[in-house]
Amino acid sequence: MISKVGQIMLYVNDQDESVKFWTEQLGFAVIAEENIQQGVRWIEIAPTKDAETSIILHDKEFVAKMSPGLNLGTPSLMFFTDNFDQLHRDLKEKTTVGEIVEMPSGRVFNFSDFEDNYFAVMEKK
Repeated sequence: MISKVGQIMLYVNDQDESVKFWTEQLGFAVIAEENIQQGVRWIEIAPTKDAETSIILHDKEFVAKMSPGLNLGTPSLMFFTDNFDQLHRDLKEKTTVGEIVEMPSGRVFNFSDFEDNYFAVMEKK
C-alpha cells in the first residue's frame, strides 16, 4: 500500500527561473540538485528541508525528447498554510494572485508562477 506522496514532478521551461520563483517568492528550500549523464538536471525543492513531500523541477524540453507522449502538463497542486491572509498579501506583491474564495472545505486562492502555471493555497487551521 502507498503510505505517502514523496515527490511531485513539475516540468518547466526554465529551471533556473523556476528555482528563483519557488525560493525567492514562496520561501521554498532547495533540497538537492542533480546533474546526471546525458544532460539530465533536476532540482528538488520543498517548503522546508524536512517536508515529507517535495517538488522536482525537470526541464520540460529534455523530458519531452526522452519520453515522447508523456503528459507534461502542470499538476493541480493545493498547498496548505496556517498564515493564509499574510501569504495572500505577500504573494499579491510578487506574482499574479486570485481572489479569496470561500469553499465548503475552507478559504482558497490561486497564484501563478512566471510560466503561467496556476497553483492553489488553502487555509489550514
